[in-house]
Amino acid sequence: MLIDTHCHVNFSAYKDDYEQVIQNSLNENIWLINIGSQLSTSIRAVEIASKYQPGVYAAVGLHPIHLNEMEVDEFEQDIHFKSRAEQFNIDEYKKLLNQPQTVGIGEMGLDYFHLPSDKKPEEVKEQQKEVFINGIRLAQEYNKPIIIHTRPSKGTFDAYDDVMIILDQVGYYNGVVHCYGGSLQQAQQFIERGLLISFTGIVTFKNARDLHQIVKALPLEKIMVETDAPYLSPEPFRGQRNEPKYVKYVAEKIAELKGVSYNQVAEVTTNTARNLFKI
Repeated sequence: MLIDTHCHVNFSAYKDDYEQVIQNSLNENIWLINIGSQLSTSIRAVEIASKYQPGVYAAVGLHPIHLNEMEVDEFEQDIHFKSRAEQFNIDEYKKLLNQPQTVGIGEMGLDYFHLPSDKKPEEVKEQQKEVFINGIRLAQEYNKPIIIHTRPSKGTFDAYDDVMIILDQVGYYNGVVHCYGGSLQQAQQFIERGLLISFTGIVTFKNARDLHQIVKALPLEKIMVETDAPYLSPEPFRGQRNEPKYVKYVAEKIAELKGVSYNQVAEVTTNTARNLFKI
């Protein structure tokens, strides 16, 4: 079996067929963790997970792009939406954390790539850091792993360094850096602190050579697989809507890069995910 440790079947991209998409995944013995990005999608993630046990779980959190109102474009997926400004309502998130199907807090973190045009960048970054710290402290209180979103400024790895500073400040290292796109040195620093690194369909792209080298260098025991569906479809589905069942293509590529069997990648990453999320 495999576990897609990060997908968004709770998003509007699946409003008409989420049940079939989930069933397609479960039919292939692929479990999934449905990730919230704001209160509404966190509630929906928990509601969906309550219908499927075992095999479908939820994480709840507030993504940094939802702290301000702005236009967001994901050009490769032809996805465009307008984010609403949302406060981090800790009491509402606590209600969701008390549900048995909620296994993590996130996604949350720092996004320096998408910043509102009507505010000073440093002001927004400080806002993101404050909410991230509050989210980590909530994870500490509930002893839940954190799912960390990190997207740096174009051409840099700056947000990864700032995430590390915050983790050290709070002193909590139970979690995963999802959709990894930092440097090898930073990945090793996260692992030294006790975090895991997760890879998406980007790893199947031919031009993702730096990412390929990172996969080769990291211990398999510190890696998890994900889709980030509906985004980042792996080859051969690049540009189409992603689905949790496609996580097998991520696992296949990791097996190829590391020179091990697909079954070994499936077994190790599944055990890692089950241990992290206690499922």
